Amino acid sequence: MREKIVLIGAGSASFTQGLVADLLQRDMEADVALVDVDPAALEVAERLTSKMISARRPEIGLTASVDRRDVLPGATAVICTVGVGGRRAWEQDVLIPRKHGIFQPVGDTVGPGGTSRAMRMIPAMVGVAEDVVDLAPDALFFNYGNPMSPVCRAIRKATGAEVVGLCHGVFGVAQYLAEVLGAERDDLDYTAIGINHLTWFVEARADGRDLMPRLVEIAEEKLKGVPLDELRDPFTWELTRLFGAFPAVLDRHVTEFFPRNLGEGTYYGKTLGTDVYSFEGTISGGDRTYARMTEQAHSPDPLGDDHFARFSGEHERVLEIIHCLRNSVTRVFHANLPNTGQVANLPADAVIESPAVADGGQLRALAQKPLPVGIAGTLATRFLWVETVVEAALEGSRDKFIQALLLDGAVDSVGTATALADELIEAQSAYLPWVG
Repeated sequence: MREKIVLIGAGSASFTQGLVADLLQRDMEADVALVDVDPAALEVAERLTSKMISARRPEIGLTASVDRRDVLPGATAVICTVGVGGRRAWEQDVLIPRKHGIFQPVGDTVGPGGTSRAMRMIPAMVGVAEDVVDLAPDALFFNYGNPMSPVCRAIRKATGAEVVGLCHGVFGVAQYLAEVLGAERDDLDYTAIGINHLTWFVEARADGRDLMPRLVEIAEEKLKGVPLDELRDPFTWELTRLFGAFPAVLDRHVTEFFPRNLGEGTYYGKTLGTDVYSFEGTISGGDRTYARMTEQAHSPDPLGDDHFARFSGEHERVLEIIHCLRNSVTRVFHANLPNTGQVANLPADAVIESPAVADGGQLRALAQKPLPVGIAGTLATRFLWVETVVEAALEGSRDKFIQALLLDGAVDSVGTATALADELIEAQSAYLPWVG
């Protein structure tokens, strides 16, 4: 079968390169269609992709368009890496809350930053999903855009499209835990359950041995042996010791789910997003990467070998999943899918990240044991926040936006939530179809 892979949001700083590099190393017949609403970003992506394909596998077809409806017909797989407003809008999600004493290192998943991002991502992604249902109803449909759970929940609720949310985080942390536990990466069997960016490793085994007790021992050793302000990911290790499970994806993301415990960004003598996990550093790094891509795209020189090398990142597993689904290869991945009973003590229909098996041409979530009540407690309110922000975005409701900020827990009062919502709405009004 020849795949037609449509990549929406192709102007991403690194995803497109990683995906194409993976495709060039696979024995997969395919055509690639790139979509981005920014013509300049699309041109960069198209030029780089064309260079890569011409150098290694010229039989791969390539098209590009600023209008997804031009290329969706005939698509067999649609992969979305959309970030509405790009890095400039993302900056406002994080910098405006700072004026209210709220500091986030990432601001793309929860907190005021994640809430604001959801408000502009959901209308755009529902529009994408409607076009996929209309023009490519049989295509595999994957989302990488954050905030993952609200975006996927909104798509399913509004359109019924069977979108699958994918993230590199669990897979990457599993590799890290294998090193920590002294296990071979391919020998580590694990189960992680939660909401994207707070996904708890509740099982880890290798060679028939339960490694979770050892992981808790390592947490205790680390917390006793190294001052917390010198320990890597101290908050994650404190949670591991306390809950007996390991939260992914480490402190940069996990801390944002516990704003009451880290008031005003206080983090072991430092401040989140400024002098640790610098948000400005993340943004400037993305700007530098894009500038380098632009230079390479317009240069007459051929690309270096490093541009074709397979590297770790968000793109990492999607082609493997497509291969398994097309070729009846049974393999377990971690994916974001609706809770249809696989985790009994989490809300029904909530989009949870948990093990799913490639089976019968689709990813099917696997039934799990109920979570320990403490772990379930860290997640249940988050899924209700998701439902609230989904309603806010679908209805264009300022009041529900304010409700979502209160449920999130980072604000200190109704007044702060109201002022913050109004400032974020004003700053992001160009991307909110219900404003104006």
